[in-house]
Parts: sequence; structure tokens; C-alpha cells
Amino acid sequence: MSSSMPWRRWTIQKNNLLCLSSISLSDPIIDKNTACAEIIVSKSDGTENRFEIINKYEQELQQTHLPLLRMAFCMPLLNYGLFSEKIQLRFPISKADFSLLNDLNLIFSRDIFVNKIARGTNPYILPEFYPNQEQIKPHDGDPKAVIHPIQLISDTSIGDGADPMKSGVLSSGGKDSLLTYGLLKELGSDVYPLYMNESGGHWKTALTAYTYHKKTEPKTQRVWTNVDRFYGFMLDHLRFIRPDHREIWHDTYPIRLCIFPFYVFSLLPIFVKERIGNLLLGSEFDDLRYEIQFKGIQHYFGVYDQHQDYDLRMNEWYGARIPDLYQWSALRNISGLVDQKILVRRYPDLARQQRSCHSCHIKNDAVYPCGTCSKCLGILLYLLANDIDPTLMNYQQKDIDYFYKNVGVSSLKLDKDEKDQSFFLLKQKDSVPQVGYVDHVEKIHIHTSTCNPSLYPKQFRNGLLRILEEYTTGYCILKKGEWVPSEKWQERSATVVP
Repeated sequence: MSSSMPWRRWTIQKNNLLCLSSISLSDPIIDKNTACAEIIVSKSDGTENRFEIINKYEQELQQTHLPLLRMAFCMPLLNYGLFSEKIQLRFPISKADFSLLNDLNLIFSRDIFVNKIARGTNPYILPEFYPNQEQIKPHDGDPKAVIHPIQLISDTSIGDGADPMKSGVLSSGGKDSLLTYGLLKELGSDVYPLYMNESGGHWKTALTAYTYHKKTEPKTQRVWTNVDRFYGFMLDHLRFIRPDHREIWHDTYPIRLCIFPFYVFSLLPIFVKERIGNLLLGSEFDDLRYEIQFKGIQHYFGVYDQHQDYDLRMNEWYGARIPDLYQWSALRNISGLVDQKILVRRYPDLARQQRSCHSCHIKNDAVYPCGTCSKCLGILLYLLANDIDPTLMNYQQKDIDYFYKNVGVSSLKLDKDEKDQSFFLLKQKDSVPQVGYVDHVEKIHIHTSTCNPSLYPKQFRNGLLRILEEYTTGYCILKKGEWVPSEKWQERSATVVP
């Protein structure tokens, strides 16, 4: 049934998305290098279904890591706060933990409602469950689930004494984490590439970079998890999801948006044990200058955990629980186009390890991108626009030919300005769209609420900006909704990281 059918035929009430009475999480059990917990999903009809969530580490866990593992296993549940009456935690949590869980429950519920449900375009949802857009109210995106721990306890420090010159990079084999690793190494940091190895095929994407890092960087670690299987398990028990959801191939996840917080908390035992002072996400520039409300519901276009606000909220939590840890991104001020250029031009050995694809495959022990998914097409655009040979990353000539024959501005899921500027750089090719020059895309963006350089730690700030300046055409700031050129950034009255 098409998502374009008239709204008047959809008569299901909005609260019919509420199909679970509770989601319950047991206290995690630590057994040497493994942590596991049981999730019980209780449906409104009284039936129960159980799932054991597991994380396996390369080193033994300590009981002092238990609060971090509790929070890690809470994170996936926040994808379902719209659909359950209660999230029951069978363990005590601290006041700071409880505050963070409630904040994330609200933010992710709103983002999922707006970006996965309310717009009426999600192919995984049975069309009769889409809300009538004319009747959506500002509070419809608020979570229905109330979080119930068995006890609230005082905040205590889980770890301290972290080294401000040590950095842990959440690594995936994509351009952002590889560039972040290269930048921090050059700036003199002691860098730990940290990988989350989900149990499904997605690991193929990270395998090339992980294998390289394991050979060249002794601080490399990975954590195996079956959280991806949990997400599939949940789809089987949400009545508004199509029963044949496993047969649908789409470039976006069916429901979940709360992705990185699970990775962050799962890796925090490593940060505490190794006394790592910086936690870096590869979050590049997102142009969120436009209206971020839908029918009165504030949201982040589904990228909250890549937004500066997420870093700030986590740093507030670290202040209560891991005082010397600081979360940030080295790439927030530059576009993906510039990001890709720096990686290839400055760190070519790292660039050869990049695999950015939704569906990699292995042939003769080498990992190849599919060349046709939205991720691949975006990377091909960046590479060709920067006059870089895509075969560097195991793209084939047929992939390049496909790009020129089939790709247009409307077929890529990228920021419009970034797409236009990239195609402008390809204007010499007759087969690509003719678009105009977009000046700001190749500049360093400065905006207090989304990309504030003052949030770079002072030990890396000047060196990082010097490198970015080599590959950009200056700075820009936001004025009256437009990015305009500006003078070189100087520390002003904005908050500066000590």
C-alpha cells in the first residue's frame, strides 16, 4: 500500500502505536570479558518475549564497570519509548544516570516520531498506522514509557585521573573515524581506535580498517555485540511494522535512531581502564540552520547523537560520573567533501582502508563496496569532485560508470548545498547536473550552537585549525540564515574548554 494514499483513509488512532505494556532489563552479569543481560518485552495482550543482549570484550571487565554496562544496555531500549508504557530497570541507577536516560528518552522519541513515523514515508510501517498529519499535536512525539529503576542512588565517580593526551576514537572504517584518527595522531595524541563489532554483516564495512589498525596500532580494541539482532527482534514484536520487514531493503533503519549512545557506553569501560581523556565521534558538519520543528515538535532530523548538543549533554554526565573524560568531534566544522579531501591528500594510507557502504562484500579476501547504495554514491561524488581515483578504496570502473549514468542531485541523500558544490566541481563532465557554486561548503563553519571551535580541547585546538585551514577556503559564519565569509576565527567570549 502506497504511503501517498489519502490521509482520510487512515483512521487508526495515534495511541495505537502503543503496543507494549513494558520493556524490562535485568541487571547485567559480568563473566570475565563478557557482559550480558535479559530483556523482557511484554505486549499489551499479556504475551512475553525474551532476548539476551551480550557484549564481549578483549580484556576482562571489572565490577566497577557495572554502572557503565547498565547504561549501555539501557540505550537500545530508548528507541521504543513511544511504543511502551514502561521501561523497567531491575537495578539501581544514580541520579545523573536517571536524568540522562529521561532526557534521551524524550529526545529520541520525538526524533523517531517525526523522522520515522509522522512524515508517512517509512516503507517498514503498515500505512494504516501513520497519523493524520492534520491532527498531529506538539506532544504526540513525547515518550509514553516511564523509566522505573528499582532505586535511585547518589552519584559516585566511576573513573578519574584520565590523561588529556590520550584519545579514544569510535571507529567504523568510514572516512570520519579514519580522518579523526589521523588528525589526532599528527597532533601528538596517544590514540586508541575502538571498534564495535555488531554480529551481522555490517562488520564487513569495518573489517578492512580494523585489520589495518590491528597490525599498525597496538592500542586498537573491539567489542563484539549482538545489539543488531536485538533491533531485529524488536521489529518482530511491534504490531505497526510490516511482517515481511526482513524482505525490505532500504537505506535507512526501520525505527531506531539511538545508535551511538550504545556504542559510547559499551566502550566506556575501556576509557576508564586505560585512563583515556578524550572520546571522539566522527561527527562532521550538518547544516541545521533551518527550522527544526515539525508540527510544533522539536527534533534533530534524526542526527541528535551526531549533534554538538549530544556532546554537551554527555560532558555534563561525565562531570558527575567520569570527571576527567571529555567528548567532542574534530570534524564538526567541515563538510564531508572537505573531510574526504583531507583524508586522501594528507593520510593516503588511511584512505585506502576506507569502506563506506551499506552492503560490502568479500572477494578473494578483499572487501569491496557495492558501488550503488546511497552511502557509496555519496562517497563517489566526494572522490570524483576532489579529482580522486575511487579505485583507491576498491571501487570498480563499473561503479564509476554507474555513477555518471544514473546519479543526479535528487538521487543523493546529502545536504543540498554540499551536493550542489560537489556537482559544481564535476561540471567538466557532461553527464552530471549543472549547478552553481556554493561558497561555504569548502569553508570552516563557525556557529556557537552547532559547530563551535571553542569546544575543541585547548591542547589540540590551534594545531587542528591549522590543518583544516590548509584544505579550506577560509571561514564562514551564519548571518540571517545564510553562511557568509568571515575573518579567521579567534577565541572570543564563547565558552572555552579548559
